[in-house]
Amino acid sequence: MVASRETKIYRQDARSKGSFLSPEQREDLLNPYLPAPPLSRTPAPALRKRRSQPVKTFLKQQLHLLVFIIIHTLFSVYIRIRQTYHILLDRVFAILYYHHRAPELIRQDVKNLSRIPGHLSVILELKGEERGTAALGALMDEVAEISAWCSCVGIPMLSVYERTGILKAYIPTTHRTVTKKLHNYFGRYIPSLQVRAPHVPSYLNGGSSEEGGVSILSGHLSILLLSAEDGRSTLVDLTKTLAEMSQRKKLCPTDISLDLVDAEITESVMGEPDLLVLFGPSVELQGYPPWQVRLTEVYHMQDNTGVGYQVFLRALHNYAKASMRLGR
Repeated sequence: MVASRETKIYRQDARSKGSFLSPEQREDLLNPYLPAPPLSRTPAPALRKRRSQPVKTFLKQQLHLLVFIIIHTLFSVYIRIRQTYHILLDRVFAILYYHHRAPELIRQDVKNLSRIPGHLSVILELKGEERGTAALGALMDEVAEISAWCSCVGIPMLSVYERTGILKAYIPTTHRTVTKKLHNYFGRYIPSLQVRAPHVPSYLNGGSSEEGGVSILSGHLSILLLSAEDGRSTLVDLTKTLAEMSQRKKLCPTDISLDLVDAEITESVMGEPDLLVLFGPSVELQGYPPWQVRLTEVYHMQDNTGVGYQVFLRALHNYAKASMRLGR
């Protein structure tokens, strides 16, 4: 607390606009109430010792730099060797297991598998800085290739996740691209095809030939297009809806369970896929719907740089050998 005497003197000096006290008297008045000066973090003897040993400090820095360069060089060499190995392995598999757009060869590659996923999901990326027509066309072609492989194997459900959701605006074009690709694989007759997206009308067309004849080939392929807005934002909207219904007494809080949330998300977005395949060089889900991958088998091939049949085939083999413990 400031004493009343010092307060009175300070106010008197303030009223006189600084003429009542000299600068030295003003400092003496305030010194008892100022905090103690901070102590130097580095003691003076230690600072003098450090300054007196510049050679030792320089050598220590150079040693640290040398260790860093050695570690960086060894790790770079390891990465290059690993990438070269995976590239060679990828080329070997591409030669040995090339499908030649023949459904019979693809079925031959998977005939010994104990099981095939009923719902396959893939994560693709729109490549290109400008993301123009060429990048969109390449993305649609990748979707069409994977769709043809799924039709040949007998996978009825394919969900394609692309973060920006640009494919949702081109559902009819995507349907035509996939249909053309299926004709390249199956010839005149193709399986029935459906392309849809959450909260968007589906585009369904029965299997038919380019001349308009009705397909006699059995099978159906459903393609679901997903984006980042179908992930966490869907969970947030569902949480808000359930909270509002509970506050308005339209839903009892005890009725909100995992089964209810799972049913709502399955109806609004999709069910849980059996297998998720990543075609990128690293494991990145890019905002993929988190609820749907709780028990999904995820496959990723290290240092892979694009969509390839060998990645698709190895993912199916890995899925067939996986032990499904379902969280147990």
